[in-house]
Amino acid sequence: MSIKRTAYSFILYLIFPIVLFRLYWRGRANPAYRQRIFERLGFVQADSAKPILWVHAVSVGETIAAQPFIEGLISKYPEHRILLTTTTPTGSDRVKALFGDRVAHVYFPYDLPDIIARFIKRINPQALIIVETEIWPNLFSKCHSKAIPILMINARLSQRSTQGYQKIKGLMAETLSCVNIIAVRSEEDKSNFLTLGAIENQLEVVGNIKFDFRLDQQLVNKGLAWKKQWGEQRPVWVAASTHEGEDQKLVDIYKAVVKHFPELIFILIPRHPERFDSVFELCESYFPTQRHSKIGQSAYKHFKGSIILGDSMGEMQSWFAAADVVFIGGSLVETGGHNPLEAIAQGKPVVSGSHMFNFSDVVPDLQKRGLLFSFESAEALTRKIILLFEKPDQTFKVKTQKIMQQNQGVTAQLLALFSGVLKAKN
Repeated sequence: MSIKRTAYSFILYLIFPIVLFRLYWRGRANPAYRQRIFERLGFVQADSAKPILWVHAVSVGETIAAQPFIEGLISKYPEHRILLTTTTPTGSDRVKALFGDRVAHVYFPYDLPDIIARFIKRINPQALIIVETEIWPNLFSKCHSKAIPILMINARLSQRSTQGYQKIKGLMAETLSCVNIIAVRSEEDKSNFLTLGAIENQLEVVGNIKFDFRLDQQLVNKGLAWKKQWGEQRPVWVAASTHEGEDQKLVDIYKAVVKHFPELIFILIPRHPERFDSVFELCESYFPTQRHSKIGQSAYKHFKGSIILGDSMGEMQSWFAAADVVFIGGSLVETGGHNPLEAIAQGKPVVSGSHMFNFSDVVPDLQKRGLLFSFESAEALTRKIILLFEKPDQTFKVKTQKIMQQNQGVTAQLLALFSGVLKAKN
């Protein structure tokens, strides 16, 4: 073990009790965090005699993004068992909803040498596919030592993240050297990986797999039915995947918008389920607030000057189908924003705060085409939402379909890259 990785592991062992305590603490709001802890410690069993292809997707967004690729693996490699790991319970729930028993699921192991060694020994994967940017020194080193190929797909690296990683550039370069192929979204991502020590022949610019997003027509139809039930002429604003620090700002914006549109239906959807209660209390302190999980859809048509808390899971496509305007969370605070393409795929205008750096490869083009509108101030955001309701763009769906079609096909490229990596191993 190198000195750099030894120091990293030593620090990780020191803070490990804090990591476990944080997991336990999060379990106060979401008990699922306290379940299946042994999986995170590497105590897992392969549930199949078939050889395993391991895919890691951190949480819900990464799992949804990787769905077409994983479906491709299931179809192309029936002689293998797909193991999908996530770090969050919501990610686990999404895996079950999307794939059922067609894939296996366990929680991702902590990146400590003994835990990683135990996990790898027990599942013995034929390959590891990392969705987006998860760089784990001990995991990558162990896979490399066992001749387990590593493919990073839809890899992204913002300028901000690059600057942070440069503080440990030596460790990053050593870790990235273990990766066979890093399939990045854009030339900017490629440049940032090169800055951290990746080499040219590791990198492939393939585009963003999130353009290959598949609409679930059943969920879309559900949302369209909601819209019809509420009254098709009533404006609907959906604020999706909000983070702490955003909800108060959005409630304030709602105060202004509802004055212009008294019939407005406002759905506020926190990113993390453990925040449902606190966000509900915040909203209720200003306006009558209803939980989506506690009321029937028919009741919505009677709501005026009320907020709906979207506290269900797996219905985001339905919310987008019902919406006239969508706000993307994580953008009024410095989280970097969430995926705007799921809403745009349904022909919905998207608004956001100014912090959308997680999607720097697509946001400028979306803005240029008038499909996404980002603002630094709440006042400017408010004005735009009002304008979108007052003067809806009738050509919007045509423009969104065009950009989605122009950028699709990434999944096929990624499957071809993976096939080459797997053949080289064998």
